[in-house]
Amino acid sequence: MKPDIKICGLKTAEAIDRALQRGATHIGFIFFEKSPRYVEPDVAAALAAPARGKAKIVAVVVDPSNDDLDEIVALLKPDILQLHGSESPERVLTIKAVYGLPVMKAFSIRTADDLKRVEAYIGIADRFLFDAKPPKGSELPGGNGVSFDWSLLTWLDGNVDYMLSGGLNKANIAEALAITKAPGIDVSSGVESAPGVKNVVMIDEFFDAVEQACQPETATGS
Repeated sequence: MKPDIKICGLKTAEAIDRALQRGATHIGFIFFEKSPRYVEPDVAAALAAPARGKAKIVAVVVDPSNDDLDEIVALLKPDILQLHGSESPERVLTIKAVYGLPVMKAFSIRTADDLKRVEAYIGIADRFLFDAKPPKGSELPGGNGVSFDWSLLTWLDGNVDYMLSGGLNKANIAEALAITKAPGIDVSSGVESAPGVKNVVMIDEFFDAVEQACQPETATGS
């Protein structure tokens, strides 16, 4: 079955149009000022307008204040809030209660112990996103173009809904899906020609690779 596909860190109408044409189910906007993919909430709102009703609009935030969320939610009117910081289960519950929006909670994964932290959020977060731990020296919690050991996810309870992220690109997406059977995938740097610069040809190539990976295997006879 074809997974949900989220293109994250979008900044141009051209890239959003191509993502929608190719069947992206989610489009993400980054509200973390240190990221090369950062956009102002009013800019994101204008960019998201053509996608509304066609794909889920995701606001990606890192340990946001209520003031930050007030502005983002008022202007962008996202379908989902993605929390990519160190938000506690209690903070996730508070955000859900205040804004009435589903929450996707991101976790940085390197070892099996990192996955254990998810347990406290089950039944609280509506979905999870599993990304690789940032390389040493990086100030970005995601979008670093690095992956983790996908086989770790085979230990997850099958009822845990998540998106796989971290270093996905056209060359490795088939392997990632074969190992994880992920119900959703998230790509950012894997469709960029430079940090923060989405490339429509690379978006096409990524979707082509996903479609190829999701083709049913053809039985061969003698």
